Amino acid sequence: MLELKNVYKTFNVGTVNEKVALNGLDLKLEDGDFVTVIGGNGAGKSTMLNAVAGVWPIDMGKILIDGKDITRLPEHKRAKYIGRVFQDPMMGTAATMEIEENLALALRRGSTRSLKVGITRQEREMYRERLKILELGLENRMTSKVGLLSGGQRQAITLLMATLKNPRLLLLDEHTAALDPKTAANVLELSERIVQENHLTTLMITHNMKDAIKYGNRLIMMHEGRIIYDVRGEEKASLQVSDLLARFEQLSGGEGGANDRMLLS
Repeated sequence: MLELKNVYKTFNVGTVNEKVALNGLDLKLEDGDFVTVIGGNGAGKSTMLNAVAGVWPIDMGKILIDGKDITRLPEHKRAKYIGRVFQDPMMGTAATMEIEENLALALRRGSTRSLKVGITRQEREMYRERLKILELGLENRMTSKVGLLSGGQRQAITLLMATLKNPRLLLLDEHTAALDPKTAANVLELSERIVQENHLTTLMITHNMKDAIKYGNRLIMMHEGRIIYDVRGEEKASLQVSDLLARFEQLSGGEGGANDRMLLS
């Protein structure tokens, strides 16, 4: 469903700030894989997601979704394949628009726009049913401005918007990092339910090792722009945080540093 072949990305080439973010990255996701991604600061996690989404071009390599080479496809043309939820709950929604208007924008993402009437009765009923899944009572507030919602409610709406059209690939970029622990746990459980019910191929970046172990069927660890550990199934389910920290120390050659160890724990 997703394949990255020998992908390289370097920022600020030829300057004192030159940084190799992706260094020959190889990754292949099967249909329905739910992969959690961990790693220290500067490991290349967000760069990988941005490269897949088309936020910036890669220097070398190939990116394929469902067998289609999208390496040179601009970001807006990848929208029909990809759903994404960002770390900041404010980024995925339009604050001055109503809940149903935000959902309508998501439904039309990647499609040709027309002069037809905005939201049909059939669409509105579909939005109401989808909002019920969130169990937040938002199906009764569809004309409320999104800016009046809490951060957790907005992130739940963003998650719904990102998955409304069953994308070929869902990218979750530390999407609970800005939420309080209770709200974060609720959004994570909701994410897993939506992913499983819709059989979505998913990449989820997290700094929380417990969450990385608990959610998904596969876990990858990144360091210096490469994948240094890839585990799945029963082996993943039986992992402890201490196991991952020890593996990080071993595979990074002790180069992770105290900050990375603290961050990952």
